[in-house]
Amino acid sequence: MGDMDMPPGFRFYPTEEELVSFYLHKKLDGKIEKLNMLMDRVIPTLDIYECNPWDLPQLAGCMCYGDPEQWFFFIPTQESEARGGRPKRLTTSGYWKATGSPGYVYSSDNQTIGIKRTMVFYNGRAPNGSKTEWKMNEYNAIEGQVSSSRSNGAIPTLRKGFSLCRVYKKSKCLRAFDRRPPPEVIIGDDWPKAQPTHGEKATTSRQNPKRSSSSPESSSSSGEHGADGHSSQNGDSNNMAMAVDSATCWDLEQLNWFLGIQ
Repeated sequence: MGDMDMPPGFRFYPTEEELVSFYLHKKLDGKIEKLNMLMDRVIPTLDIYECNPWDLPQLAGCMCYGDPEQWFFFIPTQESEARGGRPKRLTTSGYWKATGSPGYVYSSDNQTIGIKRTMVFYNGRAPNGSKTEWKMNEYNAIEGQVSSSRSNGAIPTLRKGFSLCRVYKKSKCLRAFDRRPPPEVIIGDDWPKAQPTHGEKATTSRQNPKRSSSSPESSSSSGEHGADGHSSQNGDSNNMAMAVDSATCWDLEQLNWFLGIQ
């Protein structure tokens, strides 16, 4: 299905609201033939339980073909599921197991539009299967729209025919979009050292690589302890801010040197 060569960085990256409110509902309606043909190229219809997860990237739609991170498919509703039973999620090499509790998908106006389940793929057979890094989000559309308050606690009615799934591999880094090396990796040792300008002291941020390469969560949380009056914590917070700022300036100087900008 990879009949389109996309430039680097171009990918199909819909929100959960778009997946449910547009793609899944339009697929279930099936009223516009041209739209259905277009959607089949973007999100193909496939019984993914007939395939092992590592085979799915080669079967993805044209907008996801070659994407190393996530792939989307429409899954036909199984007969057992349509009759109210549980779907069979077995493949030739293992099985998909639901994890956690189902959650709701909300629209921008706070209406409940779908239900989301997260599953993990296990090699082997239950209960002795081995957990893998392959995961899946399965989305089901709700009949009509349900208020997010749902004071009566009624279970929404799901539309039958198709569900929509997002298959992906669990990332080993902080974020797939903003990849960062592990703390023990030191970057830029071979780069020439920038000379400090007149009146400035040389930065010491490179002497503490773990502090300068901290995650956004840790760096942001360190600044929240400044109001308790302890000078040691204030000093750590200031040192952290100086390290981050110095690392940013250092990167800009290195980039200018690399590009030949004076």
